[in-house]
Amino acid sequence: MSKGVAITGMGIISAIGNNVAENYQSLIQGKKGISRVSKIKTNHVNDIMVGEIDFTNKNLEQQLALPADNNYSRTALLGAIAAKEAITNAGITNINAYKTGLVSATSVGGMDMTERYYYDYLENKESQKYIEGHHAGDSSQKIAEQLGIEKSLVTTISTACSSAANAIMLGARLIKSGQLDRVVVGGTDCLSKFTINGFKTLMILSDTYNTPFDENRKGLNLGEAAAYLVLESDKVVQAENKKVLAYVKGYGNANDAYHQTASSENGDGATLAMQKALHVADYNPEDIDYINAHGTATGNNDLSEGRAIIRIFGENVPDFSSTKAYTGHTLAAAGAIEAVYSVLALQNNVIYPNLNFKTQMKEFNITPQLELKEKPLQTIMSNSFGFGGNCSTVIFSKEQ
Repeated sequence: MSKGVAITGMGIISAIGNNVAENYQSLIQGKKGISRVSKIKTNHVNDIMVGEIDFTNKNLEQQLALPADNNYSRTALLGAIAAKEAITNAGITNINAYKTGLVSATSVGGMDMTERYYYDYLENKESQKYIEGHHAGDSSQKIAEQLGIEKSLVTTISTACSSAANAIMLGARLIKSGQLDRVVVGGTDCLSKFTINGFKTLMILSDTYNTPFDENRKGLNLGEAAAYLVLESDKVVQAENKKVLAYVKGYGNANDAYHQTASSENGDGATLAMQKALHVADYNPEDIDYINAHGTATGNNDLSEGRAIIRIFGENVPDFSSTKAYTGHTLAAAGAIEAVYSVLALQNNVIYPNLNFKTQMKEFNITPQLELKEKPLQTIMSNSFGFGGNCSTVIFSKEQ
């Protein structure tokens, strides 16, 4: 049994950077990665803005030295890039020296290739290999192969936008229970017509930069990204004399069972998730220094999450902000993206600004942090809430 769950490595690729260092520089410089769609042919090209990664699939294939006949989806390519950075960052040279697993999250899976080759499936044998990579577990299998994880737990979580947060939670529990010594956790999702059309149908996509927690918010910007963290047990940290970046201190998952795509107006699921995470961490609300909010800039989420935060913290709401104005909403990857950002905030004692905010919401008087703020930080709460009411909260700390 492991008392602590240490984070010893991180990797990320997003619209604001191709690695951890680039992402951090963009965060502190207020650099947005939001633009018009350029890599997908869509009828909505002039109607929405998204967070796209600059690399083409061919660029990513070259980085991974893949053969020309590979059947990697963009989701798998992005995930492999980020996961390999995390392993390198953790200083791991023999992935199988300890019981090591992979818990990977995705919602889009191989949809981008399915869209491209669907109509050729029966006529063109070459295209069939891409359809075989459609299912959610395919990207996890490919990432595990890239990392060299053998004969161990490799599993996929798909709980909409809370997926990667739940991957972190499951990984932490596997380490605490002694089932694994090391787990690579995170998530990956690429942009696709499927998600663009689906969210457009829900009428929650913005035609301009998203504005979390603003009274005049118009909706979210979809984004693509991947991020992974290496979680290790006390045993591994001590045996390898590992540098610890932060600890996974608490976590909670709840479901408000309110609506297929909307959160309850009073944030019932979000409140329960935060309560559970505080309980697991053995913290009181006043122990939280900063909240990395889910903050999607939709009318429903920001009202629901704001009310839930007030229910937990009362009159003493800590500094909070959403980083989705930088990257867009990266769906299943969001919890891992923001976990990396939370650890970077802890390491550098900074709170990121909530970009694009202009007008206070009328339903409550709490306001997100609007400027880059330097402040000693010990604990950060990160929220990730998904469709179907699946709500997750993870707490990160400098202390075990």
